[in-house]
Amino acid sequence: MGTEGTHIGDAAALIAFVGYLIFMVLIGILTAKFASGSLGDFFLGGRRMKDYVVALSAVVSGRSAWLILGLSGMAYARGASAVWAAVGYIVVELFLFLFVGKRLRRYTAKAGDITLPDYFESRFKDTQHILRVVSVVIIVIFMVAYVSAQLTAGGKAFSSSFGLSPFEGLLLTAGIVLIYTMLGGFLAVSLTDVLQAVFMLVGLVGLPLVVLIRYGGIDRVVSQLTFIDALMLDPWAIGFGGVVGFLGIGLGSPGNPHILVRYMSVENPTQLRRSALLGTVWNVLMAWGAVFVGLIGRALYPNQEVLPAGDTENLFTFLAAGHFPPLLFGFTVAAIFAAIMSTADSQLLVASSGVVRDIYQKIVRSGRDLSERRMVTISRAMVLVLVLLAIGLGLIAKGLIFWLVLFAWAGLGASFGPTVVLSLFWPRITKWGVLAGFLSGTAVTVVWRLTPALKAFLFELVPGFIVSTMLVIVVSLLTTPPPEAHEEIQSISPTYRFQRK
Repeated sequence: MGTEGTHIGDAAALIAFVGYLIFMVLIGILTAKFASGSLGDFFLGGRRMKDYVVALSAVVSGRSAWLILGLSGMAYARGASAVWAAVGYIVVELFLFLFVGKRLRRYTAKAGDITLPDYFESRFKDTQHILRVVSVVIIVIFMVAYVSAQLTAGGKAFSSSFGLSPFEGLLLTAGIVLIYTMLGGFLAVSLTDVLQAVFMLVGLVGLPLVVLIRYGGIDRVVSQLTFIDALMLDPWAIGFGGVVGFLGIGLGSPGNPHILVRYMSVENPTQLRRSALLGTVWNVLMAWGAVFVGLIGRALYPNQEVLPAGDTENLFTFLAAGHFPPLLFGFTVAAIFAAIMSTADSQLLVASSGVVRDIYQKIVRSGRDLSERRMVTISRAMVLVLVLLAIGLGLIAKGLIFWLVLFAWAGLGASFGPTVVLSLFWPRITKWGVLAGFLSGTAVTVVWRLTPALKAFLFELVPGFIVSTMLVIVVSLLTTPPPEAHEEIQSISPTYRFQRK
């Protein structure tokens, strides 16, 4: 069996971890001047991001604490079938890199769009701002819940790693994310994502390898899992419905704005092909690492009660404390915070841009001359407000990280996924079809989640996405598209050919 231990209060572990945090803040300070130039710089990095930055930033901003803490904990509880929760998003995000991302980057650059609500308004010539307002409301609601889940995960990690209370850990996590996000904006967030991607990969691949070697190899793990429950090794143990539900998790990727803005920020849309290769490799390695952490952890500690607080989401830090020396343990904990911060900072920027850019600048102060630097200052203040809201929600949230994150992921995916994809590929889509998709995706997700019988049957994103897609198509066919619809699609896809009948 692996040794049990803790490095709470160990100087080497604290030095390694604090060094990581200082580096994150330093990036924010060094990029602050660039981010202060304009809203485009603060929220989109001036559309100057390199392919490898976009690849790693898009991947890690979409994974969050859900991957390291949630998926590893789920593999501990459910076994190899947890892998289906990763397969869906890996395949969908490859499609996004290769096809959706290119079209979205071309259109938003041509129209000068900075945010996803910007894109919907310009794409459908919505002078009434209906799509902008509705999309911002949806983004803020789900993003605050999403950020809250990340901060709660940080509180858990601090508590199990360094002996702080969950509340103290939550506040410390919020403070660190707040500092560099407010200072450096999108550039700081993207650059820190690259470093955080390395930490996450090393942690998720290195930890199970070290533990596997110390435990006696893969054969011993397989033997122990078979003894506990043979179904632990069966990827089909959750049944067809469970597999479909887990695969459906991938449907959230095309609807989550903090992932989509990565494609919008790339320097050249043709670079996304290289981003697709690097991003997919990173996704696969991290996902398998998380699953192996869960499986190996279950073999070593069959009784869940030995985990801190009996919580499977504490497995990663528990394994690291028992099998790594203090210095490596500090860097392993940094991998958890890399997952948390790489998502929370991106979501804060998206939610802030929705309030400042899409509501304040485009509607409340429309037609007035506003200083770009003043708008950046207001955006930074809004980041602070949103962090405070997320902290408040985190204090009252009772759900596990895995399910709280999935609920927000589902709400955004069902609301925006069908509308984004169809608007980039189907000229016949209309503003009213998009609005129907927004409202139905959100409503179905919430109702399904709040109905125990439905929630137990299927993950709410799948029915939400299906209903939203159907209503977008039906309502669009019953209403009139913008007269420039075919030309709009032509402009973002040089190979597009459509003969009007």
